[in-house]
Amino acid sequence: MSTSDSKGPKSAQAAAPGASAPTAKPARERGGWLARFAPGVRKLVQRRETPENLWVKCPDTGEMIYRPDLEAAWWVTPAGRHMRIGPALRFAYTFDGGAHDRIIAPATIDDPLKFVEGKPYRDSLAASRKATGERDAVSIGAGLIRGVPAVAMVQDFAFMGGSLGSAAGEGFIAAAQEALKRDVPLVAFTASGGARMQEGALSLMQMARTTLALQDLKGARLPYIVVLTDPTTGGVTASYAMLGDIHFAEPGALIGFTGPRVIEQTIRETLPPGFQRSEYLIEKGMVDRVVPRKELPATLGSVLGALMQGRARRPAA
Repeated sequence: MSTSDSKGPKSAQAAAPGASAPTAKPARERGGWLARFAPGVRKLVQRRETPENLWVKCPDTGEMIYRPDLEAAWWVTPAGRHMRIGPALRFAYTFDGGAHDRIIAPATIDDPLKFVEGKPYRDSLAASRKATGERDAVSIGAGLIRGVPAVAMVQDFAFMGGSLGSAAGEGFIAAAQEALKRDVPLVAFTASGGARMQEGALSLMQMARTTLALQDLKGARLPYIVVLTDPTTGGVTASYAMLGDIHFAEPGALIGFTGPRVIEQTIRETLPPGFQRSEYLIEKGMVDRVVPRKELPATLGSVLGALMQGRARRPAA
């Protein structure tokens, strides 16, 4: 038997001259009738991405709080903890309807000492600017607080701990000058860990410069109110944070020069409960009143209105 005979009938038919090739049967579509409806179904039930920050943990109780609920409560937890907020929210909560003018502070040299500690100071500034969207720790706004024109200065603790450097000092001075220009009171919302060590003595100079700026406000008989928020410490406490005509504080705010841990290590004693908190300091006369966040706009508006009326009635010296 030849090799060609052993291939069988199929091979012979395929090799036959003039024979047409069999028509290939189309592949069956997968999914059947459901496949025709699948694209429309997918559009109706698209998978929704869940935000990573939809829940926020309460620092005091560990409770997980639904973020929209926390925002509706002005970032005050059910346990009463006043969470730290930035200038955008502070302006929105303080000014009537959130309407205000942003005042730009003069630009300063970013890294006058070419400071490096772990990483260059310029890198730290760049990272904070990217994270907060602000140029530095101090932001300025002008608007109405319960109908009373005012300028507000807000420190952002998220920007390098709200530390006081050349830019922050210039920001405070610009806020005071804007208040003088508009002939309106100045409100300062403080939140800081103190002077910015990366600027050395230049940061300490801001304590004197901001104090001098306040003297100009005093000379014009314009009210200066301080709202102490968590935390207010260091060189900020030792300067403009304690020079207000009236001092308000948010509940539970840490207020002092040196932190309690350092004090305990130094004096080797245990500090009393609530030491350096706003409720403790009001008993010592360091704070005039502790005001919950949602009550601050009405309280500020009432006090500013009364002070400005008194100023208008009092004859110039």
